[in-house]
Amino acid sequence: MSRYRAIVSAGRDDPAAALFTGSLVAVAIVVPLLNLAVPVSSPLHLSSYVLTLVGKYLCYGMLAMAVDLIWGFAGILSLGHAAFFSLGGYAIGMYLMRQIGPRGVYGNPILPDFMVFLNMKELPLTWYGFQSFPYAMLMVLLVPGLLALVFGWFAFRSRVTGVYLSIITQAMTYALLLAFFRNDMGFGGNNGLTDFKDILGFNIQAQTTRVALFVATVLALAIGYGIARAMVNSAYGKVLIAVRDAESRARFIGYRVERFKLVAFVVSACMAGVAGALYVPQVGIINPSEFAPANSIEAVIWVAVGGRGTLVGAALGAVVVNFAKTWLTGAFPEIWLFGLGALFIVVTLFLPKGIVGTLSAWSKNRGERASASSAQVPAAQVSAPSLAATEQNP
Repeated sequence: MSRYRAIVSAGRDDPAAALFTGSLVAVAIVVPLLNLAVPVSSPLHLSSYVLTLVGKYLCYGMLAMAVDLIWGFAGILSLGHAAFFSLGGYAIGMYLMRQIGPRGVYGNPILPDFMVFLNMKELPLTWYGFQSFPYAMLMVLLVPGLLALVFGWFAFRSRVTGVYLSIITQAMTYALLLAFFRNDMGFGGNNGLTDFKDILGFNIQAQTTRVALFVATVLALAIGYGIARAMVNSAYGKVLIAVRDAESRARFIGYRVERFKLVAFVVSACMAGVAGALYVPQVGIINPSEFAPANSIEAVIWVAVGGRGTLVGAALGAVVVNFAKTWLTGAFPEIWLFGLGALFIVVTLFLPKGIVGTLSAWSKNRGERASASSAQVPAAQVSAPSLAATEQNP
């Protein structure tokens, strides 16, 4: 009972969190029902294409939340999170490629088709173990997390901050982009990994499998939000915010600033890796273009549009921007970039704190005005009887 009261109290203290959690629950129930239970002839039927599109948006939302965790609460502006997202995608893509077996074009039970085409004679060492789903999921977390640990340890220990850190994170993802483009790396080169057949023994193109992937994405987003929110609301999170606002002062009073930043950076990278792992089975391909620095910059824009330092706003910004991109490219294919640019300008000028940040500020101001008004009413009620008593007893 006490735990239930704590959850209710937390929802009351943070309406945005309660609304976000409730929305995820509703999406996880309603969207699959509209896809599976509603007849195709019905106008309420949700096609598999739309289901996959929404799932992709939610993966982007998880990536944006990972960026907001370090940018909004630690002051670390990373322009390289597409690297962690792509590494998670490649890890699950390698598992999916190993599941094809003799069903490939060349019928090789061990080597994927692109390796046979490139005259590779044996499976590269980096591919060993990826026939196992648990091993692949471990790599989804371990590879991005390990890269973030090594990169962050050197960067934060050297006290690289600000624009310099942003530049080297961008250089990191660009270096990986060039590396994965090479055929001799053994990851499919320019074409990447595609033509997936099944996952965990289920046909990846089946409608029920797509629904299961969608529900897994919603669940992962909810878990990621819960982890991030627990971190920022804890004592660790308070120190992290202090580091964001005054790093030198936090270091002066005795905190090991680099450790706090490193933990957040690694957790953020793992979240991005999971987002990438859920993205690949739904879109059906992963190639080096996902490492492009522009993708990392776009993720930062999602956070700015939704509201930096809100977590919920980051996910909302990713959904809003990508929905706008999808709609504008279909409705106005020749000028859609201008429309998207106008959206960014409007948000920057009129919503400088982002959508959720601005709404939270308005709600807070209204609450303060209401509290001030309610505090003035009792004072007036007390003064009136006192004045009457004074008149009766001169």
